Amino acid sequence: MVYVLFGVSGSGKTTLGKLLANHLDQSFYDADDFHPPSNIEKMKSGSPLNDTDRYPWLRNIGDHIITAHENSTAVLACSALKREYRQLLETYGPVRFYLIEGSFELISSRLEQRDRHFMPSSLLQSQFDALQPLPNHGVISAELSIEEQLLQLEKLL
Repeated sequence: MVYVLFGVSGSGKTTLGKLLANHLDQSFYDADDFHPPSNIEKMKSGSPLNDTDRYPWLRNIGDHIITAHENSTAVLACSALKREYRQLLETYGPVRFYLIEGSFELISSRLEQRDRHFMPSSLLQSQFDALQPLPNHGVISAELSIEEQLLQLEKLL
């Protein structure tokens, strides 16, 4: 089983994912590490990714993470903004999706504070526009403290 924390960039997927993986004593993966250099350069330049960019990336995630953990547990932080992206990931093995949801204002302020991430805040609106939140296995509020988020997530697992 792979628990996927999904949502827009800056929602806290990686922070909460690492905390959950540590709590469960399981492996953690950040989907950003599976982007090809061309995707990273495209985002750095201020251009949003399209489906042509995302599908090879998602298949790479499925091949390397979900398939590898079919009989074990792992935690994955992945934007997986569209329902069809999550449906594709489900074809690789057992997956549960949890949306990390926050207001545009909160997420924007978080992105403005980042200094070493390739995702510019100028692309945030395109992520909110692409986000299709349902179906999923639960919603975690990014407005809560990280400790409260973990407690909320534990209740949903």
